[in-house]
Amino acid sequence: MSPSFRLPNCEEQALLDQVQVRLLERDELRKANRLLDKHHYLKSVKPVGQRLYYVATDAQGQWLAILLFSAAAQHLKHRDRWIGWTVSQRQRRLSLVTNNTRFVLLPDRTVPNLGGKVLKTVLQRLSADWQARYGHPVVIVETFVDPEQFCGTVYTANGWEELGTTDGWGRHQRDYYVKHDKPKRLFVRELCSHGRRSLQAEHLKPALAMAESKVLPRPAQSVKEIQSIVDHFKQIPEFRARFESYPLWSLLTIVLLATFCEAPRGQKDLAKFARGFSQPQRRALGIRRNRQGKYPAPSQSTFCRMFQGVDPRKVEEAILAIQEQVRGKPPKDELISFDGKEPNHGGGQGVLTAVSVPSQFYLGSEMVETKTNEIPVAPELFKRLDLQGRLVSLDALHTQDETARAAVLQAGAHYLLTVKGNQRTVEENIKKIVSAPDADFPPSRADADPIPHSGNQQKPN
Repeated sequence: MSPSFRLPNCEEQALLDQVQVRLLERDELRKANRLLDKHHYLKSVKPVGQRLYYVATDAQGQWLAILLFSAAAQHLKHRDRWIGWTVSQRQRRLSLVTNNTRFVLLPDRTVPNLGGKVLKTVLQRLSADWQARYGHPVVIVETFVDPEQFCGTVYTANGWEELGTTDGWGRHQRDYYVKHDKPKRLFVRELCSHGRRSLQAEHLKPALAMAESKVLPRPAQSVKEIQSIVDHFKQIPEFRARFESYPLWSLLTIVLLATFCEAPRGQKDLAKFARGFSQPQRRALGIRRNRQGKYPAPSQSTFCRMFQGVDPRKVEEAILAIQEQVRGKPPKDELISFDGKEPNHGGGQGVLTAVSVPSQFYLGSEMVETKTNEIPVAPELFKRLDLQGRLVSLDALHTQDETARAAVLQAGAHYLLTVKGNQRTVEENIKKIVSAPDADFPPSRADADPIPHSGNQQKPN
C-alpha cells in the first residue's frame, strides 16, 4: 500500500477522533488569511456577499485545517443542467448554493483521512450555520478542483459528484470574466434530500423562500435583446430640453425590463432594480459614461421626472410594437376583456386595460382619474381599438345602456356584460328570457335559495 493511502496508526486515529470544527471569530480572520497565503496554492481571497469561515482543531485547540464557503458561481452550465432550474430560478435562488472556495490542511499536523473527516464534519453543520447567520439554509454545495494540482479524492470520498470541467473562465468582478485556459473539475453535493428538486420547483418550500424574497430580480436579456427594445423606445420624443446621463429610451427600457422580471415598479424600486444592471447592459441601454468612465444607474428622482413628463400614448405605441416583434399580431377571433385595476401606489388613480383572452395580448389602456370611475373611460378606450365584429367583455359596473350603445354603434362590437343581483329588474328579465344552463354538479342548499345572490348571469346583446 502506498504511503499516500495508508491507514492511520493509533496516535493518528486518536487525533482524528478528537477533531473539532467551529466557525472562525472575526479577530481570527487575519491569522486564517496569513495561513492561506502560505499554504494554499491560490492564497487568500476577499469574498463578496455571504460567507462562512471554519477552522478544524484538535482537542487542545491547535489549528488543523481552514475552510471557506462563499457565493456560488453565477454561471455553470454543468451545475445548472444538473440542478434543472431555469435562468430566472437561478437568479433568484443562487444564494441557496454555496461554493467551497478554500480548503487547506495545515502541513505540520496532517494525518491520513483528516481531510475527509474535517469536510464531513463541516458539511453536517453548514446549512444550520448558514441559517443562523443569514436567515436561510443552503441546499447545494459546489467546488472546483485544479486537475494539475489535486485529484479531488477528499470530495469523492464524501459523496460529492463530479459533473465535468469548466470552460476555463474566471470571474474577476461581479459581471466580468477573463479566460485563463485552465479548466477546473467541478464537484457538487446535495446537503439535504431532494435539494435539486427543491431548487427546480415552481414554488420554494417556506423554509427556503426567505432566500428568494431577499433577491432583487435582475434582467436576463442579452445586450442584443436590450438594444432591440431600446430601438423601439427611441421613437418616443424627448420631453426634456437637456439631459446628462439618461436618455428617455434608457429609462423606459428599464421600466419594461422590470415588468418582464416581475420586479416592483415604484420609483424607489426602479432605482434599486437599475443598480442590478451590469456595465455592458447599461451601455446597451444607451446610458452615457460619467467622468470616471463608468455607466451610472439612474436615481429615484430621475424616474419620478420621467413619469411626469413622458407621453403615455407614445409609450403605449412602443410597447405594442415590441409585443408584436416578440409575439406576433394578436389573434382576431378571441374575446377582448376590459378590466380595471387600481395600482398599489397609484395615488387613487386606476387603469382600465384591454387584453385578448386567452392569449393575453395587451391591446391598450386608459387612465381612470380619481374624481371619476371606469364608466366614461371605457367608451374612450373603445375609440382607440379595432373592435369591429369582435366580442368584448366588461364587468357588472359597465352593464348599462351607454356602454352597450358605445360598444355596438360606435365600435361595431358585440358585447358580453355581467349582471349581478344589485340589478334586480335586469336579472329577473334575463331569467324569464334565458333558461339557466345545466350545471355539472347539483346546486348546494345555499345556491338553491331563490333570493338573488352574487352568481353571475350574462346579458346577451
